[in-house]
Amino acid sequence: MNKRLVIRLLGAIILVEAASMVPSLLIALLYREPGDAPAMFYSILLCAVVGAPMFLLARPERTNLRAKDGFGVVALAWILMSILGAMPFVFSDLIPNFFDALFESVSGFTTTGATVLQDFDRPLHGVRFWRSFTHWIGGMGVLVLTLALLPKLTGRTAHLVRAESPGPSLSKIRPKMGDSAKMLYTIYGALTLLEFACLMLAGMDIYDAALHAVSTAGTGGFSSNGASIGGYNSLAIEIVITVFMLLFGMNFALFYRLWRRDAKALWESEELKWYLGIALGASLLLAVLILPVYRTFGEALRYSTFNVATVMSTTGFGNADFNLWPIPAKMLIFVLMFLGGCVGSTAGGMKIMRVALLMKGAKREIARTFQPRKVQTIRFEGHGIDDSMLSSTAAFFGVYVVLILIGAFIVSLEGHYDVETNLTAALTCVSNVGPGLGVVGPAGSFAGYSNFSKVVFSLLMLAGRLELFPILVLFDPQLWKK
Repeated sequence: MNKRLVIRLLGAIILVEAASMVPSLLIALLYREPGDAPAMFYSILLCAVVGAPMFLLARPERTNLRAKDGFGVVALAWILMSILGAMPFVFSDLIPNFFDALFESVSGFTTTGATVLQDFDRPLHGVRFWRSFTHWIGGMGVLVLTLALLPKLTGRTAHLVRAESPGPSLSKIRPKMGDSAKMLYTIYGALTLLEFACLMLAGMDIYDAALHAVSTAGTGGFSSNGASIGGYNSLAIEIVITVFMLLFGMNFALFYRLWRRDAKALWESEELKWYLGIALGASLLLAVLILPVYRTFGEALRYSTFNVATVMSTTGFGNADFNLWPIPAKMLIFVLMFLGGCVGSTAGGMKIMRVALLMKGAKREIARTFQPRKVQTIRFEGHGIDDSMLSSTAAFFGVYVVLILIGAFIVSLEGHYDVETNLTAALTCVSNVGPGLGVVGPAGSFAGYSNFSKVVFSLLMLAGRLELFPILVLFDPQLWKK
């Protein structure tokens, strides 16, 4: 490992995190609530004290990044960023326990939206905005943000983006990775501002609209309301957020092509067809399953559509407690927690592309039972998929499931909660969904788990957000050798 380069990159990332806290400090100064501005100021100062020496003093002889260095930087950056990102919660006493604050910070940056916060009465507008703004930073990726701001920081930046990118493929929308990062954040910011305006028109005040816009953009789900979106009881707000949750679950390369007036890209995207098709079918099926709970089919469709969108996009907002729904409806929600959004989106989960490849691979194996000698090529997005891609997809799925089962088993050793709660808690952390079933449902929280379990859940969230392997590679001795 090129340790000096890694340290310099980590320093740059921490300085970017410090700069990202400035909007929250300005909001805190605007509202002038006790403990709010000092918490943000001391957090910025701490990031500067830690990051500046790392960035300024580490002078690497080589600036080209190798693949293993890229994975190491990404994993270490997200861990350090989460630790320092927890400081505003601790300094403000909003979440005084460090392990709780770390869980909340990891949940924010990984755009999971699982929470231990139970006190929604203390205003602390600056710290609360930081809590949701972590979604916006983590949604597109802190490394992508750093490359957008500092494109000449290192060579071979593709290794950084590949290690952090949400999906099994890497597609540049511009020839240079730095230019791609800038374009991605331009699109990301424009969509966020558009949602902010729509939420204002739907009736939210300026602070709540800004907070929920950045939270939706990162597909995270933190809200300023203890009852989440359901607390507003507004159909207009729910429609706006449903539409934008689905939009942010799409591949951002499609938005770029649309901006370049290539509208046919939407019709040609097979993954988008799978994504919207599953969302539509699941919404209709769920509406039928929960119809006995509601008065009309229209009302059932309102809640089914919102919750399918929030689970598939892994945003985690709530407008109803699906713990109270019939068992078949909860089983459908459980299945949707695995899927996630599209490759190249801010959503978590396995990604629709992987799900489609797994189903096409299974279909081919079934066909081979009857025609073992026939050569059958699997195609996706108009391209032939080689067996190595199918094998890596199957391996990812295997590791994904094993990680969920191991996590659920470890936290079950506490003996506090039932199988449903522990299993869906692990699943929702790895898939970065947010709420699970049982005690960790939309009306509950992770507060009852021990500090040790919260560390386990934090690692699961990080592993899920970074597509498993960057976190797992930290435990490989080969990473630390020169």
